[in-house]
Parts: sequence; C-alpha cells; structure tokens
Amino acid sequence: MPIPEEVTGEEIDKDVRQELQSLPKTLADDVARNLVMVARLIDEDPEGAYAYSRIALRLASRVAAVREAAGFAAYASQKYSEALAEFRAARRMTGNVDLWPVMADCERGLGRPEKALDMAGAPEVHKLDKAGQVEMRLVAAGARRDMGQLDAAIVTLQSPELASNSVQPWTARLRYAYADALLAVGREAEAREWFAKAVEADRDGSTDASDRLAELDGVEFTDALDDSEDGDAKFDAEDKTEDKAENKADAEAHAAAPGDAAESESETEVGHKAEDEADED
Repeated sequence: MPIPEEVTGEEIDKDVRQELQSLPKTLADDVARNLVMVARLIDEDPEGAYAYSRIALRLASRVAAVREAAGFAAYASQKYSEALAEFRAARRMTGNVDLWPVMADCERGLGRPEKALDMAGAPEVHKLDKAGQVEMRLVAAGARRDMGQLDAAIVTLQSPELASNSVQPWTARLRYAYADALLAVGREAEAREWFAKAVEADRDGSTDASDRLAELDGVEFTDALDDSEDGDAKFDAEDKTEDKAENKADAEAHAAAPGDAAESESETEVGHKAEDEADED
C-alpha cells in the first residue's frame, strides 16, 4: 500500500523504534513507516489502519510492538478474535499486563461477557496502573450490562476515581459510562448530573456527553448546512416560477404575432390598391 513520502518512520515512539533495532535498518524503516500509518488511520479509517498493520506484521511478526499494533488495528475494525490472538502474542513476548483490559473487552466483543468478568477478578488486575484499573472497571461494567445486570453495572462503576474531583485522562469516560448506566435504569435526573460532569472533564471531546446532555434537556440542533440547502432549493423554485412566467408571456406574444402580421399585410394591400386607382385616374 502507498505511504506518503513525508512519512519517514521517525515519527513513532522511541520505545518502538528501539524494538525495531533488532531488524536490518531498511526493514526497520519499512516497518516503522507502516506503523506510523496505522497510528494515523486507526481512529478515522480502521480498515485502512488494519491493512497497514498486516503489512507490518508480515515484515516483522516477532516484534512485540508490531503484534500489539496489529491487535489494536484489528480491535478497531471489530475483528475481536484476531485482536485477542495478537494481544496474547504480544503479552507472551513481553510479560506485560497492560493489555489485560483490552483483552477482556475482546472477550465481550466475542459474546463472552462471563469470561471478561473472570478476567476482571484475576490477579493481573492488581498489577495494572491506575489507568489500567479504571479501564478494567469500565470493561467489567460493560460486561454486566451485556448480561442484563444493569444495577450491578452501576455498582461496578462506583469507585474513588468516580468520586474524585480531580480530572484525569480517564475521568470523562468513567463519568460518561456511569451516566449512561444510570439512564439505562431510568434514573434520568442523576444521569443528567453525571453527563454534565462528564462534559466538564471532556477537554478533548472524547465522548458525546454534551449531545447526550442536550437530548435530556430537550434541545434540538438544526444543521446549518441543511438550512442553506433548503434556502437554495427555495430560490431555485422561485427562479423556476419566474422562468415559467416569462415563458408564458413569450408564448402569448408569439401567439399574437400572426394576427399582427395579417393586419399589416391587409394594410399594405389597401395601400397598393389606392395607388393603382390613382394611376388609372
């Protein structure tokens, strides 16, 4: 697949670059450039990111960072079985537990929420950093909802991290999940409160909390583009009406033209006749 010339491979994380040093330089550069494309496309074009990840995987399947990138690309494309296999391979290579929450979420994607809950209670969770533990809590709550245990999902999300007033990278998503869980059981007033709190913490727009809050408040948004298109359509209709009126006037004028010509011809004939009579006299 084509890669823009400005992509050099130097854009990747230095730790990943270090992993690639085990490869010949030319090969390492090719892999790095494909990994850059994965990172660029994974949010906007998951399938494109997946395609580049497969190339990197073909070139360097024994590099843990490549297996991890391939896992995330497959995960973004909802290829959960493939993603889980790649994450497991990366974990075997590194012994790192950071991928544990996303592996559990793959189990959810495969329709195995019970397995995800088992993973949420595994010893590996205690080895996760704070961000990883919050992510695991989100996955566990999602698994509870998958199983129809809505009240249990709410309890799962209730934690010191949720109650904290400090804003962390995970705060908006945690508050959003809690608000959504409350709304699912009909606790609308509380849900509105937590969607509002999610909006306060969502500095990079990672959730649609503001839209959800507006919906609860009964606010409807009108697309300015649609209004413009409607206006254009109105003007087009008016133009067409004017054109029809002009065409009708022209048609009436043309309809009257033969009669006018006939009258003109009659007048001419009368004139000639008068001239002939004068000559005779």
